[in-house]
Amino acid sequence: MFPMNPLAGILLLSLVATQALIAQDAATRGADALIPKPVSCINKTGVFVLDPGTPVAAPIAFREAGQLLAEQLRLSGQKKPGKKRGKAIVFEQASPQDHLQAEGYKLHITPTRITLTAQTLPGAMHAAFTLIQLQRLQPDLSKIPCAEITDYPRFRYRGMHLDVSRHFFPVSFIKKYIDLMAMYKYNTFHWHLTDGPGWRLEIKQYPLLNQVAAFRTHSDWKSWWKSDRRYSNAGTPNAYGGFYTQEEAREIVAYAARRGITVIPEIEMPGHSEEVLAVYPELSCSGQPYKNGEFCIGNDATVTFLQNVLSEVIDIFPSTYIHVGGDEAGTKAWAQCDKCQLRKKQEGLHTEHELQAYLIKRMEHFLKSRGRKLLGWDEILEGGLPPDATVMSWRGEKGGIEAARQGHDVVMTPGETYLDAYQSDPTTQPEAIGGFLPLQRVYNYEPIPAALNAEQAKHILGVQANLWTEYMPTTYQVEYMAYPRAIALAEVAWTQPDKRQFDDFHRRLQAHYLLLQRQAVNYYRPSTFLAVYAQPDYARQVNLVSFTSEQFQPEIRYTTDGSAPTAASSLYNSPFPVSGQTEIRAAIFKNGQPQGSLTAYTANYHKAIGKKVQYNQRWSDSYPAQQEATLTNGVRGSITYSDKQWLGYLKDFDVTIDMESLQPIASVAVQFMHQPGPGVFLPSYVEVQFSEDGVHFTPFPRMTHDVSSDNPKLLFKTFALDSRNVAARYIRVIAPNVMGGFMFVDEIVVY
Repeated sequence: MFPMNPLAGILLLSLVATQALIAQDAATRGADALIPKPVSCINKTGVFVLDPGTPVAAPIAFREAGQLLAEQLRLSGQKKPGKKRGKAIVFEQASPQDHLQAEGYKLHITPTRITLTAQTLPGAMHAAFTLIQLQRLQPDLSKIPCAEITDYPRFRYRGMHLDVSRHFFPVSFIKKYIDLMAMYKYNTFHWHLTDGPGWRLEIKQYPLLNQVAAFRTHSDWKSWWKSDRRYSNAGTPNAYGGFYTQEEAREIVAYAARRGITVIPEIEMPGHSEEVLAVYPELSCSGQPYKNGEFCIGNDATVTFLQNVLSEVIDIFPSTYIHVGGDEAGTKAWAQCDKCQLRKKQEGLHTEHELQAYLIKRMEHFLKSRGRKLLGWDEILEGGLPPDATVMSWRGEKGGIEAARQGHDVVMTPGETYLDAYQSDPTTQPEAIGGFLPLQRVYNYEPIPAALNAEQAKHILGVQANLWTEYMPTTYQVEYMAYPRAIALAEVAWTQPDKRQFDDFHRRLQAHYLLLQRQAVNYYRPSTFLAVYAQPDYARQVNLVSFTSEQFQPEIRYTTDGSAPTAASSLYNSPFPVSGQTEIRAAIFKNGQPQGSLTAYTANYHKAIGKKVQYNQRWSDSYPAQQEATLTNGVRGSITYSDKQWLGYLKDFDVTIDMESLQPIASVAVQFMHQPGPGVFLPSYVEVQFSEDGVHFTPFPRMTHDVSSDNPKLLFKTFALDSRNVAARYIRVIAPNVMGGFMFVDEIVVY
C-alpha cells in the first residue's frame, strides 16, 4: 500500500547559520547534538570518563534499564544502589514531587557521577538511550560530556513500520531495525506481516500459509507483480520468501520490549489476501484459487479462519493493538457473490463498504473479548467505524481528521511519513515507488491537523514512519531509504513544536553520521546537487535567484553568463536579482575544486508573468497548485508534482492567456511532467493558437513528442513554439489527456 498523493517539498537549508552553532569541544560533542532535541539541555564543563569497571546501580524497578545500559556501554555489570560516593552511573526513582511525566526523565552528568532519574521504567529506558546516544556521538567513546538534561515526549505513539511481505528480512536485521528505533526514542514497531506477496508468520492451524503462501515464484517484486502472481512450495529451488516461526516472533517481541518498544502485528483483511486465498480458496467468493484478493464476507468460514489466526497472533504479541489492515479492498467480487449479498440482506446493509465495516466490527468485537484493541488504515471509516477502533490515517490527513472528530484515536501517517518515496532527484536514485520526500519535508511535518480544535487534537496519539518494500529487496536498501529521514521524524514525534527548527536539526545531524557509521547503517549520503529557485519580484520585474543544498553550509560559486563557475566566481551568500532570460551555472566547491555535477538553470522573467488566465477546463482539486495564478506566476515547478507549483489535470488541458494588448509574440513554451509510476503522463500533443479579439483563433502546427508511456523514468518535456512574432493579444494552449492519468503543467513562458 502506498499513497497516491505523496506530499513533498524542496529541501530548504539556511546558509547563514553562525559558526557558533557548530562549534564543538575538540574532545567531545556536547549534549546539544542529541536527537530528538530534549526539552531542556545545558552543557557543563568536563567529561565523565568510562572504563570497563564503571559500576551501574539501579533499583529493582529499573533493573532492566540498568542491565541494558551496562551492556550497551560495555561495562562489567550492575551494582546494588549504595551510598553516593565513588565514580558510578546510578539510576534513581523520582518522587511525585519531581513532576516527571510517565516517559520523562532527568539526566545529570558530572565528571564523577551520572544520575538517571525517572518515575517509570519507560522513562528510565529513555534516559539510558540518551546516554548511549551521547556516548556514540563522541570521537572518543570513553568520554561523555557533562550536561544536565530534562526531557519527555510530545506524543505517546512514536512508530516505525516495516513491510516484510514484499521482501522477507532475517531476524538479525529486524533486531538491528529495532536497535536504531530505540536509539531515537521510537516506541512502536508496526510489523506488516501479511499481504499478497507473501504470508510471513507461522500459523499452526493453517500450515499451507507457511508451506506455500510464504513463497512466490519471483524474487523481484515487480516481475512477480507483472506475472500471473503464483506461489511456490517451500523447498522448490526457485521459491522466494520465508516466514518467522512463532518462536522467532516471540524472540523479536521480547527483544523489542527490553528496549522499550511494543511490536504491533498487522494481519491484512479483508483485502490484500491473495496469498491466503490461493491456498484456502474456499474462503473467497469464487471458491477458486488465484481468482480473488478479498475474503468472502458472506462465508462464516471466513470469520472462523480470521478469528483462529488472530487467536494465535494474540498469543504471540502482547500489544494492546492488533492491526487488521482494512485498506484498498475491492468490492467487485462481493457485489457479484450470492453469499455476500445474502449477508447484506440479513444484516440490513446497503453498500459493499458497509459489508466491509460489518467484518471489521466483528473483528473488533472479537479482539475486545480478548482484551485487545483494533487498529486499521483509514478505509475502515467507510461504512462506519467500530466503537473503539483506532485509525491510522495514510491517505492524507482527511481520515484522521474525520476519525478524531468522531472521538476516535488516530495515528497520523500521511505522505510526509512514507519513506519509500524518493529522497533526492529520482534520476540519480535507485528505483522507488515514486513521489519526492526530502529530509526537510519530513522534518517540517506537523502531526496535529490545523482543522482540529483542542479537544479533538487530544485524539492524535502520534505519528509513524512507513516503509513499504516493493523496491527495497535488501536490508541495505531499507536502511538507505529510512535514514536519516527516520531521524527527522523521530524529532517530530518526540520534541515540542517550539523546540524544533530545521537549521538547528541539520546542524545536529552532522554529528549523527558518525553514529550511523558505527552502527554499520547504509544511510543516504547528502547529495552535492544544487536546487535553483527563481522567485519573481513583480515590482522590479526581476527574478530573485537562490540555491538550496542537502550539504551543510556549502561553499556555492555561480555565474550568470552561461560559463562554468570556478573558485574565483561569485560566492553565493543570499538571493540575487537577474532580469529577462539569464543562464545561471553553479556548483559546490571545496578546497578550490567543484564537488559533484554542475547545475545549469535558465531564469525567465517573461512577458506573461502576472497576466490573467482563463481556464476553459478546470484543474483537478487534488492538485490545485497556486490555482488561477499558477501558469503565469513566474515560478517553475521542481522535480515533484506536490510542490504546489505543478497544476494537475485529469481532463484535457485548455487555457487562454490575456496579454492585455496586441503585441508581437516570438515564442511560447509549456512544460509537462512524465512519471508513470504514480500515473503521470505527457499529453499526446500541444497546440498553441493566437487571436487578436479573443474570439477568432489561428492555430499553429501541433507539437508532439516521442516519449513512450512505458518509459519508467521521471522526465520533463518542454513544448516550445517559435511563433515568429505573430501579432496577438490572446494565446490559447490545448493539450489532450489521452492516458487517463494525471497531466502536470507548471508555467507558460511567453516572449
